[in-house]
Amino acid sequence: MNLPIPSETREARFAAYVDALAEGLGHADRIAPMQAYCTGLLLPGERKSIEPMAARLAPDRAQAAHQSLHHLVAQAEWSDEILLASVREQVLPVIERHGAIRAWIVDDTGFPKKGTHSVGVARQYCGQLGKPDTCQVAVSLSLANAHASLPIAYQLYLPKKWALDPQRRAKAGVPDPIRFCSKPTIALAQIRAALLAGVSPAVVLADAGYGSETAFRTALTNMGLTYIVGIASSTSLWAPGTGPVPPQPWSGRGRPPTLLRRDAQHKPASALKLAKDLPRSAWHVVTWREGSKAPLTSRFAAVRVRPAHRDYWRATLRPEEWCLIEWPDGEKRPAKYWLSTLPEDTPLRDLVDGAKLRWRIERDYQELKQEIGLGHFEGRGWRGFHHHATLCIAAYGFLVSERSRFSPSAPVRLAIRKAAPRPSKAGGPYGRAHSSRTSRRPVDRHHPG
Repeated sequence: MNLPIPSETREARFAAYVDALAEGLGHADRIAPMQAYCTGLLLPGERKSIEPMAARLAPDRAQAAHQSLHHLVAQAEWSDEILLASVREQVLPVIERHGAIRAWIVDDTGFPKKGTHSVGVARQYCGQLGKPDTCQVAVSLSLANAHASLPIAYQLYLPKKWALDPQRRAKAGVPDPIRFCSKPTIALAQIRAALLAGVSPAVVLADAGYGSETAFRTALTNMGLTYIVGIASSTSLWAPGTGPVPPQPWSGRGRPPTLLRRDAQHKPASALKLAKDLPRSAWHVVTWREGSKAPLTSRFAAVRVRPAHRDYWRATLRPEEWCLIEWPDGEKRPAKYWLSTLPEDTPLRDLVDGAKLRWRIERDYQELKQEIGLGHFEGRGWRGFHHHATLCIAAYGFLVSERSRFSPSAPVRLAIRKAAPRPSKAGGPYGRAHSSRTSRRPVDRHHPG
């Protein structure tokens, strides 16, 4: 399934694309291995790890190709952040031809693993399997509009037992600045770094693993960002017309009471109870986009609420925001809940469109894993894990830009031929610094934020 354009034209654009990304590599003699690696990721093949890619790229010199690719990914000290910033600069303008970026999407993805030696591997929830298992998990930030999306930041989640084990850290090459951070904390650091890099803000989307944390939502608001984030059915909310009891009257002695109170008649409700108590007239059928077989349609309601989490330690109520609820017709319980700080006059259709735009990240990961081989890296170290992921995103960025040039429905896989070896511009084994370096603000996943 190839795009209807001459392969020579496509290959010329691919070579130009790789050249434009070269700043993040640090040395000119890494450009050819990078082009070969990205070509291997784009070529058809069941496995996209180094050994089978080297055999496909250079069957007559597979061992030399293997050494070159392995050095680039597992050993070479180049910046993932700078290379991802270069990908963003190359691909984002092409995506934006189809409309402005509508959302920043936070998510994580799991990679099932055997054994205990690969960096960050632990028994934890794995989204790919839908249950806890031995796996690695990475947190990402993507930019999206209705046409396409692109990951711009990507970091491995390091479980606490890894973060606190000096021997395992040293063996896997975990950088000293990396400490244990929860997934929402990693995501917030990525978002802060994107703002510092000058990425244009958009509404933040995240699932309940992030949105259920009050601290995560509060941090987004403090950064001046709006959000539509999933929450758990147990999330406590003040329904319309309800609220806590004001502070106790001052007795005239000591400090005046300032904290809000609750009593038997003044208690918040769970999101589930709120949904069950809504009148039938509150529910509306909304179609948000065309699916592969039929329009995607469900029942939704949206009401103005105030999050109630531990507000008995507060002197003031939290601001009102939207609670969006999806309850498919015929189901016994609602399917999903969201909180959103979009304006009070936001139509229901816009709330639904925004919440459902998260499907883009699912498509990202599906294509990155199935087409590009994001989970095929077989090394165990921190550097190799991130270098492989960065090059996968670079290859995926080229696919996104090619598809965006022609048709939203154009197939993803491109027939990129094996890259011919490119002569190094450097004389030594490590080459010289790339001479065409330009100023670029990377999204730094190590920024203390």
